[in-house]
Amino acid sequence: MDEFASIRHWTDGRQAAERLREQGVVIGIGDDAAVVEAPPGPGEGGALQWVLAVDTMVETVHFNTATMGEADVGWKALAANVSDIAAMGGVPRHALVSVSVPRAWEPARMRRLYDGLYACAEHYGVAVVGGDTTSSPAQLVVSVTVVGTVAAGKAISRAGAKPGDVVFVTGPLGLSAAGLHWLLAAVHGGEEAVPLTAAQAGGTAALVQAHRRPAPSVRAAQLLAARGTVTSLNDVSDGLASEAWEIANASEAKLALRETQLPISGSLAAYAHRCGLDPLDWLLYGGEDYVLLGTMNAEDAAVAKSAMTAAGMPMYLIGTVEAGAPGVELIRIDSRLGGGTGRYAERREPIRPRGYNHFA
Repeated sequence: MDEFASIRHWTDGRQAAERLREQGVVIGIGDDAAVVEAPPGPGEGGALQWVLAVDTMVETVHFNTATMGEADVGWKALAANVSDIAAMGGVPRHALVSVSVPRAWEPARMRRLYDGLYACAEHYGVAVVGGDTTSSPAQLVVSVTVVGTVAAGKAISRAGAKPGDVVFVTGPLGLSAAGLHWLLAAVHGGEEAVPLTAAQAGGTAALVQAHRRPAPSVRAAQLLAARGTVTSLNDVSDGLASEAWEIANASEAKLALRETQLPISGSLAAYAHRCGLDPLDWLLYGGEDYVLLGTMNAEDAAVAKSAMTAAGMPMYLIGTVEAGAPGVELIRIDSRLGGGTGRYAERREPIRPRGYNHFA
């Protein structure tokens, strides 16, 4: 198939005309550019601002076809951008998808990649309205741009954390990194990792799912943003330590995280124990969890947590914001500091801004 036949094969009939109209699409895929109407603001006379994010995934750098299926790659390429929109308190609306395709990725494989991408788009209400297609000499490259909206003046940046605020996350941490660890071990051990059923994965199925099909916290972001008490927000793409440092630097404040309050799932704890590894390393430095890390007014934290729980979504209060030079510390419990009395004492450890970095 030539370029244009390929585009039609990947995209035709993927999204209902009604869905596209809901998102204000006037002209979609197939012309020189897409045309969309600006959606109405929230409430009478309300205004919106556009929120734009772009993310690129490169084969062998961001994904490996030995550990991820083609549809997983498509899902994750869009999900990473959806998460960035959520991290601003916004609503994802439109996507542009550019692919650079090597010969090894024949039409059937690319069709499966678009299966995953459109599944993610439907799940989060995103209209795919265009993109670009080129050839690649070796690796597949997928670049997605997502456009979202946020109420004017209500976008939540990384820069608003204040001393006294509570630090929170909207889901468990470390699952994606642990899932990748299992997948790589399976591949190196000669097992077939793709496709993988829950039965094959045993107790690690949730970890594998978290790595292959991350679930951005879009609804949680909307509920929290509507409270008006969130002071900073970031998504955990490169690891909790890295994202916490980004908030600390942007806000010129110190984040103190409590080890005992970091959310760890049972499947992650069990797998780490099985491997003889410390799960804390995955929690702090794993990345690609795509939950939200943020800060909010302490007076509203417990009420917000209850509201989130009532709405069926997790929220974990994991620390506080303190005055001082920008930094991130982990508060740990150590029985050795109790002077042999059996009591426990706290000790603080600085957390390095370590996480995934392309140029480190």
